[in-house]
Amino acid sequence: MLLGEQHDAAEHHVIERETVEALVARGQLAALALEMAEEGRSTARVAATASEPQVQAALDWNDKAWPWNSYGPAVMAAVRAGVPVVGANLPRARMKDAMADVSLDVQLNGEAYTAQQDAVREGHCKLLPESQIIPMTRIQVGRDRAMAQTIVKARQPGKTVLLIAGAGHTGRTLGVPQHLPDDVKVASVRLLAAPSLADVVAGEYDGTWQTPPLPEKDYCAEFRQPAKRS
Repeated sequence: MLLGEQHDAAEHHVIERETVEALVARGQLAALALEMAEEGRSTARVAATASEPQVQAALDWNDKAWPWNSYGPAVMAAVRAGVPVVGANLPRARMKDAMADVSLDVQLNGEAYTAQQDAVREGHCKLLPESQIIPMTRIQVGRDRAMAQTIVKARQPGKTVLLIAGAGHTGRTLGVPQHLPDDVKVASVRLLAAPSLADVVAGEYDGTWQTPPLPEKDYCAEFRQPAKRS
């Protein structure tokens, strides 16, 4: 199961925790996989009684990028139940290699790869030099592939691996589902903090969970401002 969140929507983090708790209550949660921690990091050797700092250390948690107050409740719900929490994101140390990895250019079909490039442009506020579009697209594809590989490694018969990631990673056309084997049954749910479903592409997600809209915010405004003199 893939939950595609909006990172700054507090209600989405509540839904994530409740989803973990529901799967745990049914004995169905094989693992909790996270975009917010790097591939290879895991709580598998951490006791169910471990403290939150111990869990953060096991996951090498970056609180500045991913506030623990937002994600900690879901993580700790899994840990307390003895369910492994695993990092799924492409490690930063491998991103430079991914930027030069031409094999990533053929992981998606031509139309989808072009769409992924457009998404990278939009996601970087159309401020990236064109020469950086393909390298950054490779990183995005590499991240999706890493998350898919993590899911495959964490599978257990009759149980569910739950991935929490940004909505852009969980769509069927461009995201993690493209890199999963055909024998993996996927349910992708988009969590959407918006007043309407107008921007949801039919068939991109198996379901959309609409939550109260957040105040309008121009996420690109700070990037458009001239750099301040030091």
